[in-house]
Amino acid sequence: MATTPDVFSTDRPLLFSIAYRMLGSASDAEDVLQDAWLRYRGVDPSTVRTPKALATTIVTRLCLDRLKSARHTREEYVGPWLPEPVLTGETADPETTLARAESVTLAFLVLLETLTPEERAVFLLKDVFEYGHADIATMLDMTAENSRQLLHRAKEKLAQGRPQPVATAESRRAVAERFAQALASGDGTALTTLLAADVGMWSDGGGKAIAARRPLLGRDDVLRFLAGLHRTAVKSGRMGDMSLDLDEVNVEPAVILRVAGHLESIFVLEIAGDTITGIRVVRNPDKLAHIDRQLARLH
Repeated sequence: MATTPDVFSTDRPLLFSIAYRMLGSASDAEDVLQDAWLRYRGVDPSTVRTPKALATTIVTRLCLDRLKSARHTREEYVGPWLPEPVLTGETADPETTLARAESVTLAFLVLLETLTPEERAVFLLKDVFEYGHADIATMLDMTAENSRQLLHRAKEKLAQGRPQPVATAESRRAVAERFAQALASGDGTALTTLLAADVGMWSDGGGKAIAARRPLLGRDDVLRFLAGLHRTAVKSGRMGDMSLDLDEVNVEPAVILRVAGHLESIFVLEIAGDTITGIRVVRNPDKLAHIDRQLARLH
């Protein structure tokens, strides 16, 4: 049998990816992995047939417990709720390498919130990580038939909103670069060209940072909001202290805004063809802490 440190080192990318998709939070995923490691250490080694399966089971069940307890908190969240973002580019932490798929975009993680915790677990384990129903049944203490039923219900709920990749990474980055330039200069004409007519914008401040309290739907509303950001920055005299950098966040191009070196906002862009169809702005400082640490390690 592999030793405990080996399991939680060699299989950490898988375990982190499961926990992050389950919870939508990198910091919570890290906490779960630590708790799972402690619980794994308490298991009699002679009873363990497959260390990886046991570690996955413990992680998944801990995530289920957290999801159930988080329901009430999510319902009382101030403004739109967005997942905690993570870097997923080539320079990202090793544990995020398995997260490079459409199932980890912010839009899709939000969509997963429509599922019950059990549906979410079964869907991710089967559809994303390709476990068999028999294995899932053992992990979640249910029958294989129940696992199949939960997967069917989950797929029905997700069918209409599941995002489809419609542009190359290179073309999406080019659009993101144009967006960053237009945002920095306050070029309304350029922004109008970049934004789809039905673009949506969700801003997560969590009551701890200034953000729109409701989704903005349609090009006109989004343009007014972005123009307001630029005017405010100009009037406050902060333009000289601002920097905009591009990176990949949750497998989508993102504009990272810093003011006087402090990470203030991340604009994650959903792009179809050469237009932006969705903008998800994370401003809640609690949700920026993990990615700020990732960025700091890179520099």
